Amino acid sequence: MLFGDPFAVMNTIGLIAFALVGSSKAIREEFDLLGIVIVGLAMAFAGGATRDLLVARVPLALQSPIEIGLGLLGVALALGLNVVLSAPETHPVTLVADAIGLAAFATAGAIVATEVGVSAFGVVAIATINAVGGGAFADILLDRAPFILFEDFYASCAVLGGSAYWTVETLGVSAGTAAVACAIVTVGTRLAAVTYGWNLPTAQNLELQRE
Repeated sequence: MLFGDPFAVMNTIGLIAFALVGSSKAIREEFDLLGIVIVGLAMAFAGGATRDLLVARVPLALQSPIEIGLGLLGVALALGLNVVLSAPETHPVTLVADAIGLAAFATAGAIVATEVGVSAFGVVAIATINAVGGGAFADILLDRAPFILFEDFYASCAVLGGSAYWTVETLGVSAGTAAVACAIVTVGTRLAAVTYGWNLPTAQNLELQRE
């Protein structure tokens, strides 16, 4: 049943990818093994737990041991990369995993939101929360402001992906096709942002432009 539907596929990919990314951040900060596991699992599960609470259901992490197992697999992968790479948190493997996790969780959030019948705004909002909530919580554990609030073109990718899902689904296309569209838009814009250094402007940037 694990790969029986688009949600299961996206949720599985997202859990492994984000646990890897979160653990890599903790390794960079020289956390001990328990800290690495906690940050990795927090990044993997916080966004999905928030999503589930918003749609009034018990978080999947509390329902299935498979979920925890997938998160621990991501943690193990991060520890393995740390052995073979000098700076795993900035390696292309980790950056691509982060983009894939972002896309997978944005898609999973959009699927859940559509199933419960929320508005277009609700679909996009839940997709975005599912995608970036874990990273924001992990940053808090790492004692820093969530980076999605002040740097990089990151949460915006999930917004675009969630919008793509709602648009395609509204056209009457299958949920699987909408999921693919959401994933492609999210991961595509994120990888483009990393490649070309895209950032949203700050208020200070706008002031300089007026001058």
